[in-house]
Amino acid sequence: MKYTFLPGTTIKVSKICLGTMTFGQQNTENDAHEQLDYALSQGINFIDTAEMYSIPGKKETQGSTERYIGTWLKDQKREELVVATKIAGPNIPYFSYIRPDLRFSKENLQEALHNSLKRLQTDYVDLYQLHWPERKVNFFGQRNYVHDENEPWKENFKEVIGILDDFVKEGKIRHYGVSNETAYGVMKQLAVSEQNGLTRCKTIQNSYSLLNRTFEINLAEVSQREKVGLLAYSPLGFGVLTGKYLNNTKPEGSRLQLFPQYGRYSNAQAVAQTEEYKKLADQLGMSLTHLSLAFVNQRPFVTSNIIGATTLNQLAENIASIEIKLSEETLKEIDRIHQLCPNPAP
Repeated sequence: MKYTFLPGTTIKVSKICLGTMTFGQQNTENDAHEQLDYALSQGINFIDTAEMYSIPGKKETQGSTERYIGTWLKDQKREELVVATKIAGPNIPYFSYIRPDLRFSKENLQEALHNSLKRLQTDYVDLYQLHWPERKVNFFGQRNYVHDENEPWKENFKEVIGILDDFVKEGKIRHYGVSNETAYGVMKQLAVSEQNGLTRCKTIQNSYSLLNRTFEINLAEVSQREKVGLLAYSPLGFGVLTGKYLNNTKPEGSRLQLFPQYGRYSNAQAVAQTEEYKKLADQLGMSLTHLSLAFVNQRPFVTSNIIGATTLNQLAENIASIEIKLSEETLKEIDRIHQLCPNPAP
């Protein structure tokens, strides 16, 4: 395994992070523990989850992922692991079963963190993330930002960061990060922290893959100049970049067979692009999975690549991508394919 640090901290994290959103629906508690054990045996020390998991989000299984991790975590050496979780925000009204009011108020942040700590069976989390902004922004496949002068959100960066700062002082969290955020949001977070002497945003968890390189448009510069590391999620585009869905195939038990609503990476342009990357992988004598993950692993702004799996075989292949180094020639060929249809699945 390879390691780096959460930017601006002494917290060492594996370049591969175990994503866990399948724990609770696609994976049982026993499956979850087997994955966690295997990941740990391969040098992974970084685990990412969220209060809304498992996926797809629904009332009956909300919090199941944290609970499964908690029953495993209680028997581990907690200080050797880095655990990240997230608080759900507004803008997705069907998550109101988590809390009727999903704004980042002091009461809601306190309640969410308390419940996460209880489910995880730990006294603190290493990284606490705002799962998506309170204000209206483009995320989950949206393009073309349209400003709404009448949106209910009022700027509250100072108030929210102040609450997170209190959590740090209380020892309940070590650091905080954002997710599904924009360059505007990250820069405001950093400016407000600096102006008021408050804890600083350390990471941004956004989607990033061969099918979605929108992070590079402006956030990559912010990430590197301001030392805010990317935690890349969906590096395989919901499994599309394994190639298993090519030729209109939907394997039994796969995510898109079980949950066809997750078509973000399955439009015609994304499929065509995936076919091109598959040809390249075949020429190189490697799996499309390894090509896709190795690309993300090597990006200079990526702190950790969040991989997920439903089987141990998948998990083993995903983790093994850390051993692959793509040549400059291969990276140039990836860029050539990218230019055929930049960011087909934002």
